[in-house]
Amino acid sequence: MRAILFLAGLMASGALFAQTPAHQRMKALQADPAALQAAVAAGGKASFFCANCHGDNGIAKTGDVPNLAGQHPAYLLEQIRKFGAGERKDPFMQGLIKVLNDEERAQITLYYASIKVPPNKSDPALAARGKVLFDKLCVRCHGAEAHGHELFPRLAGQQRPYLQRAITLYRDGTGVRNDKLMAIATSVLKDDDIVALTHYLTQLP
Repeated sequence: MRAILFLAGLMASGALFAQTPAHQRMKALQADPAALQAAVAAGGKASFFCANCHGDNGIAKTGDVPNLAGQHPAYLLEQIRKFGAGERKDPFMQGLIKVLNDEERAQITLYYASIKVPPNKSDPALAARGKVLFDKLCVRCHGAEAHGHELFPRLAGQQRPYLQRAITLYRDGTGVRNDKLMAIATSVLKDDDIVALTHYLTQLP
């Protein structure tokens, strides 16, 4: 509980979010409807190399790759920064992101944020069990509808295999995924709990 209250204070102050030039540019584009529309169109073109894995419309082509569609643009922008800075490790992603300038980074995040995410099919019984776990462990950070926000990703409609792998990595403390709150929240989950959670999250609109 103390960690959650501390996080809430940081969220209110904006201390957890990197105020980079790309972030400032994104905010400026969002404030102007015409500029935002143009940025979304430009982002669709600039993201052509992302489509190889994440799909033309931000819906991943394979289950082990995350959807980018519907994510909060500030969250996506922070992940781009982390990959570029080496704080998130993926040789392929790091190489691609380093060639993007601030304008392109802002445009791409606004493009993916503009796309609606279709829910996936899941097992109703497992989804019902997953909802209980989500409401107990995840809702404080990811929101009641699992749509996330600036600091936490959208989980609704996400790919099941990707979710299952990510949650398992947090729980097992492999070092591939590092987040103290996620480590605490997932530490109590058994393998079948994680499966149930993914069935619930993937079918959310």
